[in-house]
Amino acid sequence: MSDAFQPIRIVALYNFTPFEDHAALREPLLALCEAEGIKGILLLAREGINGTIAGSDAGMERVLEHIHALPGCAELEIKESRAPEMPFRRMKVRLKREIVTMGEPNIDPRKDVGQYVAPEDWNALISDPETILIDTRNDYEVAIGTFEGAIDPHTKTFREFPEWFRARKLELEAKGKVPKIAMFCTGGIRCEKATSFVKAEGLDEVYHLKGGILKYLETVPEEDSLWHGECFVFDQRVSVKHGLEIGSFDVCHACRAPVSAADKASPLYEAGVSCPHCHDARSAEQRHRYAERERQAALAEARGMPHLGVPQVKTRR
Repeated sequence: MSDAFQPIRIVALYNFTPFEDHAALREPLLALCEAEGIKGILLLAREGINGTIAGSDAGMERVLEHIHALPGCAELEIKESRAPEMPFRRMKVRLKREIVTMGEPNIDPRKDVGQYVAPEDWNALISDPETILIDTRNDYEVAIGTFEGAIDPHTKTFREFPEWFRARKLELEAKGKVPKIAMFCTGGIRCEKATSFVKAEGLDEVYHLKGGILKYLETVPEEDSLWHGECFVFDQRVSVKHGLEIGSFDVCHACRAPVSAADKASPLYEAGVSCPHCHDARSAEQRHRYAERERQAALAEARGMPHLGVPQVKTRR
């Protein structure tokens, strides 16, 4: 679909930079986003800014101008795509301890990270049999798409990654191997911390995909790609494909897991209530509550009113 039919500009952004008083940045940023009709979520912490926002081209330009003017944000890392409809229900600017939560207080990507690899050079690196390729995303993201030959750590949250890697490192050391590590994530931010962590663990030959999967899918032609499946994104698009076209997955409004056409054909699937991933983990009372929420959403839609529902990240937690 051409950009003329996709009026919504979506920007994923992050930047590791020390904010002396990140709390003071929240209200002016939120007020500007709301005034410009921008929706999405931005996280502010002492270590920087992270998030995804969407809106009109004109509104986005004004918000990005404001963010670029924040301390240390002149070289802000952004990835852009477009959508025919707004993929967020509201705008939030949250204050956090970390802009991507790993739980390792001594890790600072501003001081030491792995070597960046451009999307056009990524295939050569991960095709090398000496390279150990690691997907740093969580299990529900990996389930719908990943790179050929990638290791899935089966983590529920990014906090679990350090423990998983330390165990893996001990296995490799027992075999007398000093591995060449390549890592990737959705937009690049998790790999900033993951590669910084791995280097702090004593490994030197560490690489990560610059711009993440999103930049790879945007840059590398599908016929040359080593990516299989779709890429999970944290908005109502649910997933994207090559060229950053909107993917084929929906999302379960009960557990926020991505659901395929096959999942929706399952007798365990009920729109807004349950899916094969969560049916057995939810009580009858919970499913009743979800069904009522779905009913209220349908009523709101019939009246032409917005229904905010439950935030995706909160539900997954």
